[in-house]
Amino acid sequence: MLFDLDGTLVDTLYLHTVSWWQAFRQYQRDVEMARIHRAIGMGADRIVDHLLGPGHDRYDDDNIRAAHTSLYAQYWWRVRATPGARELLQAVDERGMRAVIASSASRAELDIMLVALDAHDVVDTATSLDDAGASKPAPDAIQVALARTGLSPQEVVFVGDSVWDVHAAAALAIPCIGLTCGGISAAELQEAGAVRVYDHPRALLEAGDDALSR
Repeated sequence: MLFDLDGTLVDTLYLHTVSWWQAFRQYQRDVEMARIHRAIGMGADRIVDHLLGPGHDRYDDDNIRAAHTSLYAQYWWRVRATPGARELLQAVDERGMRAVIASSASRAELDIMLVALDAHDVVDTATSLDDAGASKPAPDAIQVALARTGLSPQEVVFVGDSVWDVHAAAALAIPCIGLTCGGISAAELQEAGAVRVYDHPRALLEAGDDALSR
């Protein structure tokens, strides 16, 4: 099973939203929080263009991304796992499957989230934006994870909380299970193509073995 991290296994979506909002405001860009929230799941390489538009003045782009990184780092000590996240990863491992992280977060952020999960012993492989050419909705992070594990798209299922996760998995014909703990509704995830939707990792685990399969 492949997993996203932000919003899926760790409760960070609104921390990212506030950090991006503050970063944009530092450089006189007024972007509504609702729009920022729906863009989370993309990596920092894409989100500024997505929110400001492809024709915007790019002079401050790197500064905005750096400001987000600095602001979000202030929340690192508050990062917590979503309900049942550790238990789900452990259950995957106990069932003889491999739990693989395919995230668009930076390596530093990924390491912080893995600490919050306390799941190093049950995570087989973890990839970050630093390992991939482009972030979601591009499938690069998933492709890197597959290459490192030797798995094929036909052998895996992806679990994510955003429409970008669903689109990234679909690009490789991988079914995506959606979780609403990142704040995106079940209807939106289903419309994007999620095969099943649950509230959080614990709900997915409690749904039984069939829910963990393709």
